[in-house]
Amino acid sequence: MRSPLSTAMDNRQRMPSRHFVRGAVNPVTLTVFAIVLALAVAAWFLIIKPYRDANAGVTPATAAATKPGATRDTPANVDALSTDQLLAEARTAMNEQRLVAPAGNNAFEFYMKVLQKQPGNPVAADALRETFSYGAAATEQTINQRDFNEAQREIDLLAKADPENYTLTILRSKLDAQRKTLDREQQQAVDAQKAQQLAQQNAASAAKLQAEQQASAAAEAQRQQAAREQAARVAQQQPTAAAPVAAAPRPVARAATDESISDAVLIRQVNPRYPTAAMRANQEGWVDVEMTVGADGAVGNVSVVDAQPKHVFDRSAIDAVSKWEFKPATRNGEAISVTLRRRLQFNLGR
Repeated sequence: MRSPLSTAMDNRQRMPSRHFVRGAVNPVTLTVFAIVLALAVAAWFLIIKPYRDANAGVTPATAAATKPGATRDTPANVDALSTDQLLAEARTAMNEQRLVAPAGNNAFEFYMKVLQKQPGNPVAADALRETFSYGAAATEQTINQRDFNEAQREIDLLAKADPENYTLTILRSKLDAQRKTLDREQQQAVDAQKAQQLAQQNAASAAKLQAEQQASAAAEAQRQQAAREQAARVAQQQPTAAAPVAAAPRPVARAATDESISDAVLIRQVNPRYPTAAMRANQEGWVDVEMTVGADGAVGNVSVVDAQPKHVFDRSAIDAVSKWEFKPATRNGEAISVTLRRRLQFNLGR
């Protein structure tokens, strides 16, 4: 059995050993601590420091402008911006979908400014390459909106970023096609307007011709009425003048006086067709035609007596007059055939 003294001595000898164990650092702990420290340093140099450097020139107003839906104004002096400031401006433009527009305030121009200041900058070069297709899509929308000048500017901007990209050929073809489509639509609109004006002129000419023919027919009717009235007055005066004459001639005079004649009256008129060649040449003129109006009122034996110019409106005049219809002339109440002459005017109505 051990004595208390020996037990106490053994305890004093173990105490330094225990203190040594408690104060020692575990190798695993050292390893973990070293890894965490290395990660923190790497994060500083790879993430935090580049971000702080890139946003060094961003002011509170700039930060407010980067909110969704906001658009920043173009920097006052882009050439004076540093590379990091240009990259920050480019990232802001990307977030606001200002890839290639507006001019002077878009991501592509900021990135190319970076490459001018620092040729071969990997951030700018990679960004231009990766976003080229999105810039081309934005340019295609501009083409579809038919803003051709802006579309040409955007295509030229894309060509500076990647002049060998085949997408540029497609965009140029679409721009050319849209321009031709617009030109064709504008020409069609002009042609339609000209056709409408020509139709209005033709309608006015036809109305004028019809009015002239109606006026001519009315004047002819008045002339005939005046002739009948004059004949009636002469007939009333003849018995007084014939009183001293022998009785034998009276029946003959009475027979001549009793004869009643009425002229043919136009009841259906067909306007002549204006010859296409004459219309294109802006030609005007007239045609005198002679016709026979039968006892049934139908027109026959139509011929051209005179015309100016010659052989331009003849066929059109004959075709129209052949379709006219008259109330036939009568003698003592019986329909008779008569020969009439009419002049047809051909005017463009300018």
